[in-house]
Amino acid sequence: MRTTLALLLLVALQATSVRAEAQRAPSLDVKIGQMIMVGFRGTTLARAPDLVRDLDAERIGGVVLFDYDVPTRTSGRNITSPEQLRSLTSELQQKARTPLFIAIDQEGGTVNRLKAKYGFPETPSAASLGRLDNTDSTFHAAARTAETLQTAGVNLDFAPVVDLNINPDNPVIGGLERSFSADPRIVTAQAAETIRGLHARNIIATIKHFPGHGSSTTDTHKDFTDITRTWKTIELEPYRSLIRDGYEDFVMTAHVFNAKLDPRYPATLSHSIVTELLRDSLGFRGPVISDDMQMQAITALYELKTAIRLAIDAGVDILLFANNSAYDPHIARKAASIIRELVSEGAVTQGRIDSSYRRIMQLKQRRLTRASS
Repeated sequence: MRTTLALLLLVALQATSVRAEAQRAPSLDVKIGQMIMVGFRGTTLARAPDLVRDLDAERIGGVVLFDYDVPTRTSGRNITSPEQLRSLTSELQQKARTPLFIAIDQEGGTVNRLKAKYGFPETPSAASLGRLDNTDSTFHAAARTAETLQTAGVNLDFAPVVDLNINPDNPVIGGLERSFSADPRIVTAQAAETIRGLHARNIIATIKHFPGHGSSTTDTHKDFTDITRTWKTIELEPYRSLIRDGYEDFVMTAHVFNAKLDPRYPATLSHSIVTELLRDSLGFRGPVISDDMQMQAITALYELKTAIRLAIDAGVDILLFANNSAYDPHIARKAASIIRELVSEGAVTQGRIDSSYRRIMQLKQRRLTRASS
């Protein structure tokens, strides 16, 4: 009972803070900060001094949590138990002036940060739910995940995956059972129930990886990934259907290259794909978040300033630096400084920053305040 009351109080305080942020006239630096999400090391704020400095300077609008640190190959990066995680997320929100998006990849199955060995419930993979193709089962699985996330103080799930399982041997999608099906009807129905289950506990959803990663033969974490010959227009169908039905939480972009859609840039850096296709053609009005900007598909080809400029120009609202392919404790400060510099140079307009800030704050007001009403 005491834990429940504490969580309700925290939610109420978050709602008040979101409204207050919406009412004050934010500086350009604050708006830029809302466009940056980072990963960090530490199970408490005391063990994450660089993150504390970023929070104090309002350089970030969200964080992403991991249980495993890839660069050091060690467990326990941010998550060791339900009690520890709840304490960490409470610390984060109390430290932030504007409530944070606290994100996690909790898809189920293999992609599962809240593992049973830490004391969290087991979760089914998307592929197993797709094979079952029972919307009630999918809703209840998502609702259970949402309850776990809400109790832990996590408000944003990077799920569901709506990639079609076109290549079952795909090393990063089909091979890991992250896709519901190769059938867009099944993917759409399963994704819709997953979103409904997450929303039952006011958890923000993320459909990914736009414009479709299911046909790839390589992994964007490690390589330039060209899907020009394998991608099919049918991969847009889950996005088209969900957006038509009113979906306005996050869409996450992929770093895949598709010359059919843009002969020059991968999706995350492509105005043709993010703005012209996703926003103008499919009608998406919510915020767009990049996949991890530190993946090799980006960093091997573009220096940081160029990648940030292209992503913002493409229409990406939040730049995700997961800090789990490579680790840079100063990445938020670097990214914020680069965006400020781009605005000063006229390479990015302040109006473009305002558009992203508006979409981000609208989602925070809609989802982070609803639980208190």
